[in-house]
Amino acid sequence: MEELAIGTRVDHPRYGEGIISKDKITSYEIFFARGGKIDITKRSEDLEVIDAPATEKPKNSLTLPEIERVLRFVLEEQSALQELVPLSDKWTGGNMILQPANLSLKPKEIPIESFFHKIVMVRDRLRVLEQNINSHTGLSDEEKINMQQYITRIYGSLTSFNILFADKEQYFVGAKS
Repeated sequence: MEELAIGTRVDHPRYGEGIISKDKITSYEIFFARGGKIDITKRSEDLEVIDAPATEKPKNSLTLPEIERVLRFVLEEQSALQELVPLSDKWTGGNMILQPANLSLKPKEIPIESFFHKIVMVRDRLRVLEQNINSHTGLSDEEKINMQQYITRIYGSLTSFNILFADKEQYFVGAKS
């Protein structure tokens, strides 16, 4: 059976005429004259369509592909969709061990993938900060340049972690002397 729209009038052999009030994942909520509100599975072959509402798209409504496109745009603008940044193969499955100077204390072991993910998140958030600074209307050009230089120095401090990246295009790059 094809999907039925809210507002579709249907007939059921047991409950009589009804109107679909909710379209759930696997069922329809239908108000019947004789049975009241009843959920009927979408696979039911007992429903006969009496009258379907116009299937014309309402004004100012979006299709699913349009909604997906808008969401993708918003998420990319806010950097919520992170690009896939590969870890260098030599580190895959490895662990990072932090050994305190006091040998009576236990070392801390962290999967390198987890540590790498956090480094990539720091980089992505710095990029968002850069974008926000560049587009900020309340900052003068001189203030923007000063903040950009500070961010560049932060990138320079993070260059030690470049050994973790598989691709050189992903490396942190600080100020070049």
